[in-house]
Amino acid sequence: MKPLVIAICACLAAGPVWAEEQAENGSEDSGLTLMERGALLFFEGLMDQMEPALDELGTLAEEAGPALRQFAEEMGPALAELMAEVEDWSVYHPPEMLPNGDIIIRRKQPEPAPETGTEDGAVDL
Repeated sequence: MKPLVIAICACLAAGPVWAEEQAENGSEDSGLTLMERGALLFFEGLMDQMEPALDELGTLAEEAGPALRQFAEEMGPALAELMAEVEDWSVYHPPEMLPNGDIIIRRKQPEPAPETGTEDGAVDL
């Protein structure tokens, strides 16, 4: 009989604690509207789904970090010099790689201006 009394007392004491936890978790009406609770559940589910991908992205960033730092240290000054030399990138074609591995950036040729005159130099009005 003594174990039964202890079990009943434990259940009665745990009731208010369980209710407080449910209110904190938003299970009961904690001031949120139905739409707010739905949005909260949606974003929690989205976070649960994205967590493995974000962890993998963090691992990739840790692995690639030293190589990217080394690239920035080696190529940074050369790229800054190139950016200072070129005033307008729109006058160049996209870079091309030649079969031998060279990379070239060709300047776009200006389009010839249309002629408005006749063969003898007279201008049509």
